[in-house]
Amino acid sequence: MRSAGGTVKRRKEAGWRDRVRVFGFMAIPSGLLWLGGGRLERRPGAAVVAARDLLLRPVCQRFSPLGGARVCPWGHRREGKSVAGAWAACDGPRRMRIATWNVNSVRARQQRLVNWLKSAQPDVLCLQELKCTDADFPFDAVKEAGYFAAVHGQKTYNGVAILAKTEPTDVVRGLSDGVDDTHARFISATVNGIRVVSAYAPNGQQVDSPAYVYKLEWYRRLRNYLDTRHKPDDLVVMGGDWNIAPDPIDVYDVAQWEGQTLFTVRERDALQQVCAFGLTDAFRKLHPDVQKFSWWDYRMLMFPKNKGVRIDHLFLTAPLVPRLAACDVDREERKGQQPSDHAPVWLELKD
Repeated sequence: MRSAGGTVKRRKEAGWRDRVRVFGFMAIPSGLLWLGGGRLERRPGAAVVAARDLLLRPVCQRFSPLGGARVCPWGHRREGKSVAGAWAACDGPRRMRIATWNVNSVRARQQRLVNWLKSAQPDVLCLQELKCTDADFPFDAVKEAGYFAAVHGQKTYNGVAILAKTEPTDVVRGLSDGVDDTHARFISATVNGIRVVSAYAPNGQQVDSPAYVYKLEWYRRLRNYLDTRHKPDDLVVMGGDWNIAPDPIDVYDVAQWEGQTLFTVRERDALQQVCAFGLTDAFRKLHPDVQKFSWWDYRMLMFPKNKGVRIDHLFLTAPLVPRLAACDVDREERKGQQPSDHAPVWLELKD
């Protein structure tokens, strides 16, 4: 093995095959190791490591063994399955992806959920409208996809959950305010040091109906929950189907939606009161002038016509705002056979 501008060391260790430590430029015989996607893998026909690209990385992102979850000296967390004879770069200052999705029946959409988890790979997914009890939740399928699940289910209606690659801790179901409320609309848990909330706000049905009054009261209770359980400088991400479009840009036709449930002044004021605790709308923070929707009615070809509203939101507290790196709506997931009427919304937090 040849090296230039650096040192290459090879040695064997019990429990490991040959491994290579690299400091500087190097060339590797064809078929041994190949650098791609931040990892070293065995690839037939691969000949040379891109040394310049390698050296641009922090030392911790060079070579370290694969296998399990590890933390480098810089505190960068890495996950990966062990590959015999291979070494890998750590992920470096990684991003944490948190998503929210009203699946509109987790059992009806189970395969779509599993497929999306495998393709999108969120670290945390907040689910709403499970429409099943805890006993009927597909724990095994979710576990097979690589996720733990904290669930607050309800037969036929409502139901929320938090799925995460690391097991959620300190799980709390409901607003815990002593109110006799049988609706499973709220669950919170701690994941990787962040308090995550999955919420399914009431729809409100018709303006001034009992359901509408209940919705406004629920939002008042939510603000009380924040005031009593958190401080504005806590690390909190709240994902959910909030059943409120905050601003005119969030509906496809302002004149048509004005005064309708999901967009009444009282509903928008209620949401603003919650956000006044110190919450930032992640999508609107990064895209102040972009019109994107997260829900489209199944009827009247509303999705192909893109006549939707943005009612699924991710809110975060002030300490997390500087870490906000990306946020978007996965509109593609609304397509295909038997989709939910909602699309997933996701954000990424940098270290």
